[in-house]
Amino acid sequence: MKTIMNTVRSIARTFCRLAWSGLPLVMLHSVNAEIAPFVAVSSRVSADYVRTKTPAGVFEPEAFAFGEGGVWGGKMADASADKLNFKNVARTLAPVLRAQNYLPARDPAKTKLLIMVYWGMTAGTSGASSSVAYQNLSSANQQLNLASDKLKVALVNDRLSGTNDKFSAASEKDEADAIFAAAMTLADMENRERDRADLDNAGILGYDEALYETRGRERTALGGLRKDLIDELEDNRYFVVLMAYDFQLLNQEKKHKLLWETRFSIRERGNAFDRQLAEMSEAAARYFGQTTNGLRRHSLPTEHVRLDEMKILGEVPSS
Repeated sequence: MKTIMNTVRSIARTFCRLAWSGLPLVMLHSVNAEIAPFVAVSSRVSADYVRTKTPAGVFEPEAFAFGEGGVWGGKMADASADKLNFKNVARTLAPVLRAQNYLPARDPAKTKLLIMVYWGMTAGTSGASSSVAYQNLSSANQQLNLASDKLKVALVNDRLSGTNDKFSAASEKDEADAIFAAAMTLADMENRERDRADLDNAGILGYDEALYETRGRERTALGGLRKDLIDELEDNRYFVVLMAYDFQLLNQEKKHKLLWETRFSIRERGNAFDRQLAEMSEAAARYFGQTTNGLRRHSLPTEHVRLDEMKILGEVPSS
């Protein structure tokens, strides 16, 4: 992965090649709303970054250069994600950035932003209830219940007839207790690992602030919201992260100053990253350089095929 400073040096040396001179602006349109219900967007802005508007009410143009941040996330194979490289992603992002008056720069002296581009797919943790640890816990719980019932029966029989079955049953119950305790320990370890993975994914996807706000409120009105957040985090998700740095400060003083960042994602299940990157970008574009004040979700366009009642319009005369 290229470092930000290496990117700045490369842009300064060969700016016209990296700036947008020859790349066609390609827009891809393909979406099924049934399997791609929304794009989640989180955008934050530095207090030092303010976009000014013209008398006509549109944002002043700002020149930018792209930097290749690279692929983030897990190493799971995914055909639609593996097709994407930096040039593919940049070609798709360019027109939506232009629509917000972020323009490709040709002169390093007039470049305001270096927009680092990262993309990839998070590895979700859904399906933990069917994991080996949870299966073992379920089995141990059943064994413990059976041993407890057997001990209760043995104690009753001992009082009624003076049998000594209670000692054998008690020993079996102790063994079941030990097995259940071990299974609980393993399940707890898996839960903690799952929580850590969810937090890592929250940071990548921009869910961290929303997740923090619902922490400890599972039994309140926010409980449902927190569950939705966790469910989304535990799905595999395609994502793009844009991090806009002060180009001049990097180029002249070698100092990193993040001015704004936007993170947007869509679930992997039922979708294809290469086909839906354009719609994802369009949904997030309104927040480039703006703050979302939390997490926003935007539905993708809906496509429907409607089959009406068949009607006979007439007959075609024979030739």
